[in-house]
Amino acid sequence: MFVTLTNMNPACQKQTPFSLLENSDHGHSFGQPVDLSPQIVISEKEYLSLKCEVGYWRSMHEKALSRIDKLNIKVEQQKGKIRDLTNRVFGKKSEKTGSGKKDGESKNTDSGEKRKRGQQPGTEGHGRTKRPDLPRIEESVDFSVVPECSKCGIAYLPDGQKESEIIEVKVKAYTRIIQRSCMKKGCTCKGVPGTVTVPMPPKVLPKSPYGISIWENVLLSKFHYSQPTNRLLGQFGEMGLPISAGTIAGGLQRMKQLFKPVYDALYDQQMTEDRFHNDESSWKVFESVEGKSGNRWWLWVSRSASVVFFKIAPGRGANVVVEHFNKIEQQKIIVICDRYSAYKSLARQLSFITLAFCWAHVRRDFFDAARKYPEITEWALDWVEKIGALYHINNKRYKAFDPTLPVPWQSATFKKEHEKLVSKINTMTEERDASINEYSSEAPDSTMLTEVKFKVLTSLKNHWIGLTVFVEHPEVPMDNNNGERSIRNPVTGRKNFYGSGSLWSSELAAMMFSIFQTLVLCGLNCHHWLRLYLTACAENNGKPPEDLSPFLPWKMDKERRQQLIKPFNTS
Repeated sequence: MFVTLTNMNPACQKQTPFSLLENSDHGHSFGQPVDLSPQIVISEKEYLSLKCEVGYWRSMHEKALSRIDKLNIKVEQQKGKIRDLTNRVFGKKSEKTGSGKKDGESKNTDSGEKRKRGQQPGTEGHGRTKRPDLPRIEESVDFSVVPECSKCGIAYLPDGQKESEIIEVKVKAYTRIIQRSCMKKGCTCKGVPGTVTVPMPPKVLPKSPYGISIWENVLLSKFHYSQPTNRLLGQFGEMGLPISAGTIAGGLQRMKQLFKPVYDALYDQQMTEDRFHNDESSWKVFESVEGKSGNRWWLWVSRSASVVFFKIAPGRGANVVVEHFNKIEQQKIIVICDRYSAYKSLARQLSFITLAFCWAHVRRDFFDAARKYPEITEWALDWVEKIGALYHINNKRYKAFDPTLPVPWQSATFKKEHEKLVSKINTMTEERDASINEYSSEAPDSTMLTEVKFKVLTSLKNHWIGLTVFVEHPEVPMDNNNGERSIRNPVTGRKNFYGSGSLWSSELAAMMFSIFQTLVLCGLNCHHWLRLYLTACAENNGKPPEDLSPFLPWKMDKERRQQLIKPFNTS
């Protein structure tokens, strides 16, 4: 049995009006017009084989199209990643979008003219900054030659003085020559010294030739101002004071134990509080430690009402924060943090901890989506505006909040803003859930961009309980910016001096970061505190003082606090 296939290509067809052959099988006879288009005669077996192959190649074509679609999605994802990384490296660091104008475009005034930068004409300025705490050193400047009248030659007469100001800073290195009195005995008694000498002034490191001011500058420069030690030693060298880096390292290692009691006191105080900001950042430790591969360690920070506490750890696991909060004295505490899994594990292991997630990180999700995929910028910025409105309402509510009263007893102004906030939260919840249903991957018109929206909003929904803790706890901030501000100084130091060269120096760094950031939080001057503390250690023969009360912000008296708030002057 054969099957006849007609070639339907018009270029190959030939029209013949009459057939010269009779084909009884197809109903043709002599004298009747037939179409003699080119035909191919194949066997039924070949026909069935080709028919099967049609289905195969059709399915292969569909698979190819599907693979192309997946590759196109992957390409778009890679392009989005490239845009994101390019922005991280070369883009502006601020997340502010302004009013939709292009980067670098200045705002316009109502008249349409570009607004100039700086102080605006006609507006009231703050005047020159007054500095009443700076010491005054008076100088007199006289004419080298008495001026005379240019016409008659008569000399000018004295007419008082005019006062002008020039602010200067004078830094110098010097050697203290201590002339100690010596006395010899004037008796013949035995068993007593023949001569006595006035003791040396106390030094924080008894056998070191360097005084308190040297170590004060080293500690402040490295751990408060985030400057590499070599840079400070270079400055010392230019002032005629060459000091080797090894000498400084050896001295700091000996001084580590001086600050350990203060560090422990900070931890004990923090364990009495109930509100925390937590964050972590990588920290390099260039020392081989058994059981630890690589030099990447982690610097953890926990900021409470009166203490900023840092801890260096070899890992980033939940065990670090669990260990930190194990000795907490409060029955219920709130930890403001990002959505890192270690904090979620912390809340599961310690049931008295409630996590309040950071809205700044949620806001960042939408900015990242807009950077990666410009097609959804309008959608992302719309959600950013919603979050901004939430911040605005909560800020107004917080201004009317009295922390001494529970929420039901607050003022009418607070209750009014609280109702607005609850209404806004409910509206966002409805919009979020409706959008999730619309952007679901099971929807027939689902695309890569809708999947991106779905992923961002699903994350928002999964963390919603932690994100709304601030609603019933007005004292809790909406974001973790306080924690991130506290760790900014160590991060700057990490960039400048790459971490720590040894484990002991990383522990010293955690101690000094904790002490200085706590002093800043309490509004105290780090120069004053460090000078007084090192002096107390020196007077105690190079050991920590027995009584730490004068050096702990929550224990020092009012007079002491006022002394440490003032600007630091060496004169």
